[in-house]
Amino acid sequence: MTHSQNSSALAPRYVRVLSIAGSDSGGGAGIQADLKTFSALGCYGMTAITAITAQNTQGVRAIHGVPPDILRAQIEAVVEDIGVDAVKIGMLHSPEVVQVVADAIRRYQLPNVVLDPVMVATSGDRLIATETVYVLVRELFPLAQVVTPNLDEAALLLGRPIAGIEALDAAAQALRALGAPAALLKGGHLPGDEVVDVLALADGRLAHLRSPRIATTNGHGTGCTLSSAIAAHLALGHALPSAVAQARSYILGAIKAGAAVRTGHGHGPLNHGYAPVAQVLR
Repeated sequence: MTHSQNSSALAPRYVRVLSIAGSDSGGGAGIQADLKTFSALGCYGMTAITAITAQNTQGVRAIHGVPPDILRAQIEAVVEDIGVDAVKIGMLHSPEVVQVVADAIRRYQLPNVVLDPVMVATSGDRLIATETVYVLVRELFPLAQVVTPNLDEAALLLGRPIAGIEALDAAAQALRALGAPAALLKGGHLPGDEVVDVLALADGRLAHLRSPRIATTNGHGTGCTLSSAIAAHLALGHALPSAVAQARSYILGAIKAGAAVRTGHGHGPLNHGYAPVAQVLR
């Protein structure tokens, strides 16, 4: 080993988190939200962009998918040089793109994979084709440490609506039964003064996470932010239940800090940088 190689091996490095997701030109969701979240939690963020969207706080105007070979090249470039401590997966628009991501996870044995099955935007726009959903479940659910669907996405995955809080436990277990080791079902779309999320763990246990609802129209990117925060905390070394709890605490703070802020004319973003921490070195 040369002196420069030895010095490099001894040098500190950042905690590295890769987002494989779509770009949100409005900055509130997608890779933009992920990068802000990674940075706020002390991690070094990297991206492999799956799609370019033209969107703002009012909705999605256009989607342009990145060719699978370009997505593959992005992942390879990042992994082979910088390395990865955790992966957040967001918008995957086609079966071919899903396959590229699954192949990369297997080939490089990428750790701490958090899959946010992005299917419907905050504005209600459908972001994924039906045939892609089947491939997503088959190829990526078993490779993820946790999947994080909201109620609309869970209903699409399970083929049935989730009518109320009393239905969350069974739905969370059913999501895990699709092949993922763990599933976090987000109950924020249900009415009521309290938000209840359910984490179904690999050993069959259920964890219920409750918090008062925060009154705001600025909820754009909440799902992206939560999943990227979970990935960041896994990269930082936390076990899944702790990573989910800490990520949830972060996002509640980001929602509260941005609740009264006006950005655009629709569903505004969170305040991702309300309490940034210094970059963590290892």
